[in-house]
Amino acid sequence: MDSTLFIIGIIGNIISVLVFVSPIPTFWRIVRSKSTEDFESAPYVLTLLNSLLWLYYGLTKPDGLLVATVNGFGAVMQTIYILLFLVYAADPSTRVKTVKLVATLDIGFFGFVFATTTFAIAGLDMKIMIIGLICACLNVFMYGSPLAAVRTVIASKSVEYMPFFLSFFLFLNGGIWATYALLDRDVFLGIPNGIGFFLGGIQLVIYAVYKNYRVKSQTSDDAGDDGWQAASAPFLSSDARV
Repeated sequence: MDSTLFIIGIIGNIISVLVFVSPIPTFWRIVRSKSTEDFESAPYVLTLLNSLLWLYYGLTKPDGLLVATVNGFGAVMQTIYILLFLVYAADPSTRVKTVKLVATLDIGFFGFVFATTTFAIAGLDMKIMIIGLICACLNVFMYGSPLAAVRTVIASKSVEYMPFFLSFFLFLNGGIWATYALLDRDVFLGIPNGIGFFLGGIQLVIYAVYKNYRVKSQTSDDAGDDGWQAASAPFLSSDARV
């Protein structure tokens, strides 16, 4: 692997790790209160699926070690978050809903992709293309999901539901992995992270415009962290999404 590409990949790994650990304050609150309150498990279930798919992509593609390692870390962190969510679920229906989501997406869908690409598709290039397409599509969806919160910010003229550091690290995450993909000539990694970099820039501009209207509220900050986690893959592609 080219030294420049390796260094950029390491930087991308560091940023993606920061994105993956960003929900820790939210879960510290959940553990202290022994309740998930009104938080939703869906962002963490989706981020786990994203991490698993990119981990599989990184392990399948030659020289995909840096993509695999950071998403392996992401998968471990999301699994911990989901387990804590199950332990401290506010009510039985929340626990059942989370189990169903995990069974459908993280076990069912990922298992289907893994089995299909392993046993039904011949040729490494074709396998990489199919896994990459699925990863890219999911990543674009996850990077675009915070746009709903942007509409809320514009309507309320308040950034209380838009945590700055998470938005900032998602912006950096998209930019560094898009650069990595450009040097590595990886279109599946490049397109979603390029889009994530662009959307992250829009989010930061919106934040700058409305930051003086921010209402300082601990509860709002925690809710914002939870709502924006879906934009986490990071490695979340990478991505932190890679």
